[in-house]
Amino acid sequence: MASISSVRGFKDILPGETPRWHHVEERARKVFSSFGVNEIRIPILEKTELFKRGIGEATDIVEKEMYTFLDRGGEYLTLRPEATASVIRAYLEHHLYAEEPLSKLYTIGPMFRRERPQKGRFRQFHQINVEFLGQDDPRIDSELIFMLIHLLHTVGLTDLSLEINSLGCPECRPAFRKVLTSFLEDKANTLCEDCRRRLSANPLRIFDCKQKGCQEAITEAPCILDHICDECGRHFKEVQKNLNLLNTSFTINRKMVRGLDYYTRTAFEVTTNALGAQNAVTGGGRYDGLTKLLGGPDIPGIGFAIGVERLISLIPEEEAATLHPDVFLAALGSEARDFCYRLSNTLRLAGLKTEMDFSDKSLKSQMKRAHKLGCRFTLIIGEKEMKEKKAQLRNMEGGEQREISLASFSDLAACFKRLIQSPS
Repeated sequence: MASISSVRGFKDILPGETPRWHHVEERARKVFSSFGVNEIRIPILEKTELFKRGIGEATDIVEKEMYTFLDRGGEYLTLRPEATASVIRAYLEHHLYAEEPLSKLYTIGPMFRRERPQKGRFRQFHQINVEFLGQDDPRIDSELIFMLIHLLHTVGLTDLSLEINSLGCPECRPAFRKVLTSFLEDKANTLCEDCRRRLSANPLRIFDCKQKGCQEAITEAPCILDHICDECGRHFKEVQKNLNLLNTSFTINRKMVRGLDYYTRTAFEVTTNALGAQNAVTGGGRYDGLTKLLGGPDIPGIGFAIGVERLISLIPEEEAATLHPDVFLAALGSEARDFCYRLSNTLRLAGLKTEMDFSDKSLKSQMKRAHKLGCRFTLIIGEKEMKEKKAQLRNMEGGEQREISLASFSDLAACFKRLIQSPS
């Protein structure tokens, strides 16, 4: 009978990889805690209407990529393709806006899009999402971006570049869309099929297309910064001023847009040159009309999303080393194995990562396994050691050995803790 493999585009995260995931998630939680950002856990499955209204029916996500099905109750449900709409749905449904004037929320988890699987892109992927909801003060925008840059530095990324832009608002964007559409209509024959469709639905998204013909078409295109209203202009200047106050360098990318329809005003993207070529790491922006679009009061918001797989691929190896056991117990003989079986679990209760081999292997074989596991110390116990209540403790890094008493499990645990905490 043939074995069953994973679904195409869905990837197992194996034990050798999980330390890098822990590295990212633990540091993200620590950074968010220091900035007063609270975790929210949202369902993987939502009503399809949430994403149609929140993301936009004319987007590739809704039209082509969502995992949607009709359940037995006759309702269309969708595996979440992104987190912002779900976070806002929960924020509105549970009236969190009535509790705090500014809600700072984050969530970490899987998203689902039926894209064509390719290197670095999966149909189940993971994101870190942060949403600041409740205030439109430009200092909120700058603080969110500042926190994001700090997080990326904390997980080990270097040589970061920040690009910002303003996408205007519902007051000024319609006039720009008209100017842009008029400009691009003359170049429609050079646009890809998707962008010809976007020309009438959302021409701003053509700036986001990577097709050569589309990139050439927008070379001389009008820029939204030349058409934003006075209020959006003041907001964008304040964002820049506050980033400067926080010593956060940036450049203005006049043609940068975001991929989803709900973004307004501040938009940003972070790239890194650490690997030799410029790589996009993350992006986000303000979405002041989204809560109203989803049936709630008109509450401003701003956020960002980081693809965890992408982030992990950019982190230097030394930043997230595998978690190795503290102690290996090498037992020779049945009496020693019983002793080590009890001792190993006592040490684990004391918080020490402990391993042993249950088979009747030679000391040489057990020492090889201890070395392969990367254990810091190995305690060698045989018949002689059991009689004398003393054993040999080997430092696996330097090779030195010392004698240690087996009289008390608690004393052994305390001794190992001192050794593990010692820098040498």
